Amino acid sequence: MSVLMGSKRSEVLPFQAMEVLNAANRLEQNGEHVLHMEVGQPGAPVPDSVLKVAHDHLSSGRLGYTEAQGIPLLKKSIARYYKQTFGLEVPESRIFATTGSSAGFNLAFLAGFDRGDRIAITSPGYPAYRNIIEVLGLECVEIEVGPETRWSLTPEILEAVHKEKPLKGVLVASPANPTGTMMSPEALKALVEACEAMDLWFISDEIYHGLAYDMEEETALRFTDKAIIVNSFSKYYCMTGWRIGWMVLPEVLVRPIERIAQSLYISPPELAQVTAAAAFDATEDYEKIKAGYAANRQVLLDHLPQLGFDVLPVDGAFYVYAGVSQLTNDSMEFCQKMLAETHIAATPGVDFDLTRGNQFMRFSFAGKEPDIKLAVERLENWLK
Repeated sequence: MSVLMGSKRSEVLPFQAMEVLNAANRLEQNGEHVLHMEVGQPGAPVPDSVLKVAHDHLSSGRLGYTEAQGIPLLKKSIARYYKQTFGLEVPESRIFATTGSSAGFNLAFLAGFDRGDRIAITSPGYPAYRNIIEVLGLECVEIEVGPETRWSLTPEILEAVHKEKPLKGVLVASPANPTGTMMSPEALKALVEACEAMDLWFISDEIYHGLAYDMEEETALRFTDKAIIVNSFSKYYCMTGWRIGWMVLPEVLVRPIERIAQSLYISPPELAQVTAAAAFDATEDYEKIKAGYAANRQVLLDHLPQLGFDVLPVDGAFYVYAGVSQLTNDSMEFCQKMLAETHIAATPGVDFDLTRGNQFMRFSFAGKEPDIKLAVERLENWLK
């Protein structure tokens, strides 16, 4: 008698940040006060002016399907964002609303690649890249980066990997998760041009745009109209639970992605689209929230090195990726023990780097400033 089993493609590694979140939530259900530094989720709510738009639209009564590509209001708002932020004219026809950035990556991989194609990402890097690529039957090529390149991919490194065995595309993020490091505009331009010379799809993860502290941020759209841009309202705009993001596409991929999205998602939620369009008008509120992240960032930069953590540059996003070799040789065990004994939840580096991750861990500072200060206090007492 045969026994039905799950597919081979489902055998991806667990997303450790979510595993830690599950464990932290169980502690909270038992009455413990957990300080959440494991997931990249803003602690601040959506500004009142944005929520009012959502309430008003919800009171209209009916929510329905929209165009798969997104409502005109949202696409118009996104185009205006690129004009105001970067001085770039982006045709609304190339803008595609998505059910969070996760859907954007799914669509990019499905429309731009065939089974067995090789896509390069950096290590350390966001683990969902690897998992989505593998689930879709593509080959994920993880390229180790380190301090010698400020934890970023360079044209020389990419060319060497491509020469060894041809790639079909590359995905980079700036600001990056988990490192928080950014590429300079010049470095981004050089990488984009190298990809065009090698005839590779360039996928630019720009979901942490708006969250730069000491460096100038740039979009790959400045240098090419052939890149696939993925962005989101989850991070800077504090809309993780609304599941809304967007893409800017090369013309050649607009219709293929529309066809795929029609079947996979039908359309992003109407309420989320209307609310997201309003978020662009609340910059003053969002800049206040960002100032809170900057304060949290400074607290960790001031204290973590004194506690034995080797801190990477934190140019943007809201993460500190820290070496823990002075404290442990097993970041997974260290994070589990830290959660159990201090009720601080953080993510072990093995989530982001399969070979060197045991030497690192990631702290998110997207929470409230009192919680970040309390976490430092608990760590100081624990590590004495």
